[in-house]
Amino acid sequence: MSAFGARERWILLATIIGSSLVFIDATVVTLALPSIQRAFHASASGIAWIVESYTLALGALLLLGGAIADRIGRRRTFIAGTVLFAFGSLGCAFAWSLPTILTARVVQGVGGMLLAPASLALIGAHFLGDARARAIAYWSSFGALTSALGPALGGILIDTLGWRAVFWINVPLAVFVVIIAARHVQESRNDAMQGALDIVGAALVATGLGALTYALIGSTIHGWSDPRTVGTMIFGAAMLAMFVLQERRSRNPLLPLSLFASRTFTSINLATLFLYGALGALFYEMPFVMIQVHRYTATQTALATLPLIACLVLLARFGTQLAYRFGLRTMLTCGPTITACGFFLIALLEPHRSYLVGFLPGIVVTGIGMGLTVAPLTTGAIDAAGSQAIGIASGVNSAVARIAGLLAIAALAGVVWLTFNATLDRRLGVLHVSVAQRTRIDAQRALLGGAHDPDPQLEAALRTSFETAFRAAATCCAALALAAGFTSLVGIERRR
Repeated sequence: MSAFGARERWILLATIIGSSLVFIDATVVTLALPSIQRAFHASASGIAWIVESYTLALGALLLLGGAIADRIGRRRTFIAGTVLFAFGSLGCAFAWSLPTILTARVVQGVGGMLLAPASLALIGAHFLGDARARAIAYWSSFGALTSALGPALGGILIDTLGWRAVFWINVPLAVFVVIIAARHVQESRNDAMQGALDIVGAALVATGLGALTYALIGSTIHGWSDPRTVGTMIFGAAMLAMFVLQERRSRNPLLPLSLFASRTFTSINLATLFLYGALGALFYEMPFVMIQVHRYTATQTALATLPLIACLVLLARFGTQLAYRFGLRTMLTCGPTITACGFFLIALLEPHRSYLVGFLPGIVVTGIGMGLTVAPLTTGAIDAAGSQAIGIASGVNSAVARIAGLLAIAALAGVVWLTFNATLDRRLGVLHVSVAQRTRIDAQRALLGGAHDPDPQLEAALRTSFETAFRAAATCCAALALAAGFTSLVGIERRR
């Protein structure tokens, strides 16, 4: 950062730490979920909402956050988002029940949807020309570094101080960011942005996605044919259809539908939906199987996934170069296909395998595939939208990536639930358990990997059933990654 002046370095520091809070929180909290499940005696569907409530608020409203920053001021929005995020973190740290931590997670998500787009907008407003390119490079590089180190630090905090520590740590960092922003960042806004915010559109998309997520997770409890599941699914789809109609007639749409006139832009975002959905769902489930089945600590689980981050960081710089050399369609076909191979390797995981021959090969191959894909995805979306829509195209692609994880985690919860129960029933039938033993097991089914039994045979049945369910989810994730590659192959225009 020596190439920048003192004020520019402070701005970079504030935006890097601020945005890192949002992105790291999504990964670190998954490490804490098994501990939170034990603390609140929560079912698997209940614990899923700790991730889903945050992702819903962040992903569904991300574009609204960018529009707010442009209109009322980027520094003001950045500070407000940081403060809200800190209050949400405090609420999580003090939570005494599942409903209280879910409420606090929504507050965190709302803070994140203000903070994340405003951080990049501040860089765009305070740096010009080559300095802006260097600043964004620093912002991206340090963001990748914190993404690598954050989970490892989170794992140590969970193992030494408990799960509440991963929320406590956000507070002093947020205070530091607010002080820097208040002292060193100048206010800026886009005076060309006129008209009212598309609040109706934001409400419709958030309601629609929330209803679909609720229906998908609820299907594990009520079943697909239950009127509550069907009714909520129909309601969610209707809200999303109304969102599309709202965007067509709005003067200041949250999502300009004209962007999707480009076949390449549409295909890239559809591939993003499939690929990031697969990645988000798999790495939501992985800490559960590592901690609850293979008895890893939170720190070991965090360190186990570092090879993926390392491959992603090392290869990201080459992804765009290779796309320009071999073509965007080639890279966005090959990258997701390699990622799918990594997921298939993870799906082949067998009980009692060591990390080196069990998890590691799949994690490394997944990291290689994602490393070759991430940068071309973003660059391709921006290029396809054109120079006049860089900001909104990047925002749409980021929002799609968030929403992908939201929906995939909810959808694969049903796969995990059905596979776990079917496998467990088969194993219990072979063991010829007593009525008392079956009653004891049935009372814990909702806990999935968190279920335990003092009988060694029943404990082994529970662990094996959950691992089988995880492998089924990993296979579905591989299919989604292949769908991403196929979408790129048939949808992206052939050009260098």
